[in-house]
Amino acid sequence: MIETRNLVVRNGEFTVQDANLRIAGGKYGVLMGKTGSGKTTLLEAICGLKRVVSGSIIVGEREVATLKPGARGIGLVPQDGALFPMLTVKEHLEFALRVRGWSSADQHRRVDELSTLLQIESLLKRKPHQLSGGERQRVALGRALSFRPATLCLDEPLSALDDDTRHEMVELLKRVQRETGVTALHVTHNRSEAETLADIKLHIVAGEVMQVEKFPAPHIPLAP
Repeated sequence: MIETRNLVVRNGEFTVQDANLRIAGGKYGVLMGKTGSGKTTLLEAICGLKRVVSGSIIVGEREVATLKPGARGIGLVPQDGALFPMLTVKEHLEFALRVRGWSSADQHRRVDELSTLLQIESLLKRKPHQLSGGERQRVALGRALSFRPATLCLDEPLSALDDDTRHEMVELLKRVQRETGVTALHVTHNRSEAETLADIKLHIVAGEVMQVEKFPAPHIPLAP
């Protein structure tokens, strides 16, 4: 479960004010909104990357608003993947496991599981500059899932991909979420992507979050 209660977060002059959302355990929530509406600010607050002014953040059954990011048990896929240029794919998948003190044997087994799940077995020895955009995002997803978090946050993970690769990644995300049972919060600008993935549809306007039945159509200005 991911839940915020009357959450207030400031980002410079902008404030997400009294944000309330709830994504039940094992569901895929998608958050849409215009640029500058507070989508990423809210997601970063949940992950511990933005300081909370007031309110609550519940992840699973725990209040985490005052915990450090690493203590929240959340896997994060940032917009650009944020891969380390000198690490191989295998080392990226091992990174969080090493930090958490997993044994070498357990790391090896988990890398095998992830590479099969994400269909990146042939990429394990490559470094980020040797990967396509879709491959980099598969690796970023694998790194986020490596330590088996119950919660996954994704910040516009498909925004830089072409249409064909985006479609492949949407299908992959659906399959991975179904097979792992992870609870997801996914921020995007893409309505088609959002409609395909979302169990729970959330729309943010000027810092206020609403659950909707259908995402609003994009506004297209009339030609003069």
